[in-house]
Order: sequence, then structure tokens, then C-alpha cells
Amino acid sequence: MTQNQLGGKVVYQIYVKSFQDSNGDGIGDLPGITSRLDYLAGLGVDYLWLTPIYPSPQRDNGYDVANYRAINPEYGTMQDFETLCAEAEKRGIRIMLDMVFNHTSTDHEWFRRAIAGEQKYLDYYIWKDGVPGTPPTNWESKFGGSAWQWEEHVGKYYLHLFDRTQADLNWENPEVRQELFDILHFWEDKGVRAFRFDVVNLISKPDAYTDDNAGDGRRFYTDGPRIHEYLKLLNARGFGKCADVVTVGEMSSTSLENCVRYTDPAEGELSMVFSFHHLKTDYKNGDKWQLEPNRFGELKGLLDKWQLGMQAKHGWNAVFWCNHDQPRIVSRFGDEGQYHDVSAKMLGTAIHMLRGTPYIYQGEELGMTNAHFTDIRQYRDVESTNRYHILKEQGMPDEEIYAILGARSRDNGRTPMQWDGSARGGFTTGTPWLAVNPNTDTINAAAEAADPDSVLNYYRRLVALRKEYPVIQSGLYAPVEPGNPNVYAYTRTLGDETLVVACNFYAEPARVTLPAPQGQDARLLIGNWPEQPFAPHMTLRPYEAVVYRFAPRA
Repeated sequence: MTQNQLGGKVVYQIYVKSFQDSNGDGIGDLPGITSRLDYLAGLGVDYLWLTPIYPSPQRDNGYDVANYRAINPEYGTMQDFETLCAEAEKRGIRIMLDMVFNHTSTDHEWFRRAIAGEQKYLDYYIWKDGVPGTPPTNWESKFGGSAWQWEEHVGKYYLHLFDRTQADLNWENPEVRQELFDILHFWEDKGVRAFRFDVVNLISKPDAYTDDNAGDGRRFYTDGPRIHEYLKLLNARGFGKCADVVTVGEMSSTSLENCVRYTDPAEGELSMVFSFHHLKTDYKNGDKWQLEPNRFGELKGLLDKWQLGMQAKHGWNAVFWCNHDQPRIVSRFGDEGQYHDVSAKMLGTAIHMLRGTPYIYQGEELGMTNAHFTDIRQYRDVESTNRYHILKEQGMPDEEIYAILGARSRDNGRTPMQWDGSARGGFTTGTPWLAVNPNTDTINAAAEAADPDSVLNYYRRLVALRKEYPVIQSGLYAPVEPGNPNVYAYTRTLGDETLVVACNFYAEPARVTLPAPQGQDARLLIGNWPEQPFAPHMTLRPYEAVVYRFAPRA
């Protein structure tokens, strides 16, 4: 698929466990998704990205895969998956599966056979000599603690960049690579035509494993020495057997230069990439677990840098605010109170007018907010519970810890989908695996579907506009007033057509100076306040977003 075609697509991410429960066990499932396909078709999306649906001990909510060719019984059966695929395709929607190819669960048959002493499977993982209590390097796991775990049966340490139950695969081994290629073929034969690759830029490890005296080790394995070779192989021998497959790579702590290469069609690697630099501008000193107001100038600078950099060298972005690893954006960069709806719409506008393929995370189109849990027993996320104990050991009081988790925990993005105003949000008839946000009585799909001015109906318009206007799909991006302290503004241009986009990120009115193409008429394409006519010097109302289309006069 060409980048121009990708520019007209929209992906909707489903966190399967929290989307819709069909059988009352409190856990979302595949039949539940099928039951909501008409809602998704009404939103206008093209692909449904499903978080991992495979058997898993759920130490990391499914990103610890125990069998890549089966369905987690909690989510249904293979027949349920095939039904979902078929029913989605009837509505013009394709399924995007999440592929976790950096590591497997230690419950996976490969790992069990490895620790049983089978040399073939020992070579599937990364083992290093050492003695108990003295890991091979000082690398840190992304979930806290050492990145190495002693395995008594083997008498060595294995590498786990994430939880200790997620053992990193040895991509140096061609047998491992072939196993993974074959897994992609298996799902393609089921009708899958899109794949999201989890932390895929971490799969190439260094030639030598040494201490990192300047950090936590990530600089040694991020965008590693053979990463481009591996992705080319993944394309040529894996998903590339079907010409219409769309792929996206999650890129951890990556660089613009590498992402250009990952997505330039001439390189033959991936369709697009996720990068996360713009979602770290409220990290104090770069630390996720230290709170700080959003550094808006830095946020704008990063959005501009990636839009311009990818555009200049034929790269392609997945553009997004939210996913299953992020808190809710309206709680983060918007407003949960008086300006909830307008700020949610503004944030949607800022992303959906960009160059790239937009992603909507379930509930984002409703303006779902953080949950603000106040008891560690309410949390399910391993990263959050680990961090609670780390901060507790450091002597931080509970009140501060809960403020941090309330702003940063991944569980904020994992609370059940809010379908209606009932206590369980229409998600389940049973006890939900994770508590439903209490504001489901006011923020829910049923109420918003009936309100023409709702966040949901605004998102429907954003998706429809992308499909209607080639300038949104493939127009060139240029920043406007990059130094403006309150407004993010840019243009998109294709031929003699120009879009002018301006978004006020604050609860106070803000001035902005906008370009006015000569000899052309301006029309408001979409906005989140009552319409005001275009003027070169405008005052945007709190959290106001405007998109004006300039085209030659008839």
C-alpha cells in the first residue's frame, strides 16, 4: 500500500480485555468485539488493532505470549476469531494483530524445553554466564530491577528487557526468525492483513554485553546493529508474501534517522512507525514517574521535527495520543472539567489533520479520562504495582505515590470501555477485571451517539474528512508560528489547496497569526466552538481548534 493510500486510512486500537465482555466473566472477548462492529463501522475506521489475543499467563496483560498460534480461552475460540475477521471484512474493516516478537512468556513451550535442557531451544533465547546475585551486566529492566534472571536449571542468566517472565528471543538464530515468519504466514492464511510489531526496534542485541556506566543499558540494544537487516527479512520472508499487508512498528527510544529508514518504501521494511518522544514532554528530567506540567514548546518542536523529518525523506508516521501504555490524553494535555469536551475535540483535531495514519484508542473518541485510583489493590498493571513498591521503599508517602500513578499508570488507559451510563458501563454483566471509571454516567457511547455536538460525533467528522480530502491524506506539512506559547498551528498543502490548522492548548484565550493564501476563499472545515470567520489575526477561545480550507475562487 502506498503512503498516499495509507494517508486515507484510520486505525482503531482495541484493548481486548477491556472493550466488550459477551459472557459475563468480566473480561472482554472476541464475540464482544464482533457485537460492536456496527459502532466501529459508524466511526469510519479501516483497521482494528487488537492487543495480543494469544494464550498468556497475563503477567503483562498478554504481551507475554505462551502460544502464538492459538486464542486465549478467556477471549474465545479460533472460530470466534474467524467470525470476527469475516464480519469485519463485510463492513470494510480489516484486523491488525499485535505481534510480540522481542520476547516470549517463560510459559511458552520453547522456553520450557530450553530449561529442560534441549539445546535447540536454549539457542532460542539469550543466556549469559554468571553466579547467582551477580548479573552479567548492570542493565535495568524497563519494569524495574535487573534485566537478567538466574535460571537454576540452566545455570545461567537469561535476558529479559521487560518482566522476568518475558525472556528475550535470540534473533541471531535463523531458526528463531523462521519460526516468527511462519507465525505471520499462519495468521495471513486466516485473513489477517495488518500487523503491529511490539517494541520491534529492540530485537537486535549488541555483539558484546557490557555494563552501561552512563545509563540503564538501553543504548546498547535500541535500534541495534542488525535491526534493518532483520526488518527487511521480516518483510521479504514474513508478512511480505501478501502485497496488501499494512505494518506498524512500535519504536522504543528510537531516532528520527532510523524511523525514516524503517518506513521509506525504498528500504522494504515497515509501512509506518510509532515514536513516543512527544509523549514525554511532561516527564520531569525524562523520568516517567516524576510529574511536571507539559512543556508545550517542546511538544510542538517534536511534532514539527517528526512531521518535517519524515516528510523530507519519505518516512511515514503513525500519529496518535493514546494507547494501552499511555494515560488518557484529555486528562494529560486537556481538561477534565469545564472544558472537557472542547479540549478532547481540540486534541483530536491536532492529530487527525497531521501527515500520517491516525490511530484512535478505544474510548478516546468519547473523551474517556484517567481513573484516578486511590488504592494499590485497584491496580492490575505489573509496571504500576512494581513502581508502587519501588517508590514506597524510597520513602515516598502514599498520597504522592497515588498522585503519580493516577497520572501515569497504564491502567488509566485500560479501564473498561464506557458504552452506557450504568455502573458497569455496559461493558459486562459481571464483575469487571479492572474497575470501570465512575464517570461512565456522563461519558459514554450511548449518550454521545444521541448528541450531535458530542466528542464521538466530532471524531466521526474527523475520520470522514480524512477520507474526503486528499490534502489531509497526502498534503505537505509546514509549521505556523512555532514560537507561539499557547497555540499549535500548521498548514497542509496539496496543489492549489491549503488547510490552516490552529489549536489552543490552554484554558485561556490565545492570539495567533495565520497565513492567508492570496486569491482564495477560506471555509471552516471543522471547529469545536461556534464558528468564527477566518482572519489573519485571530483570538482562539479556550481549547479552541479550527481547520480552514483555502481553495481557488470559482
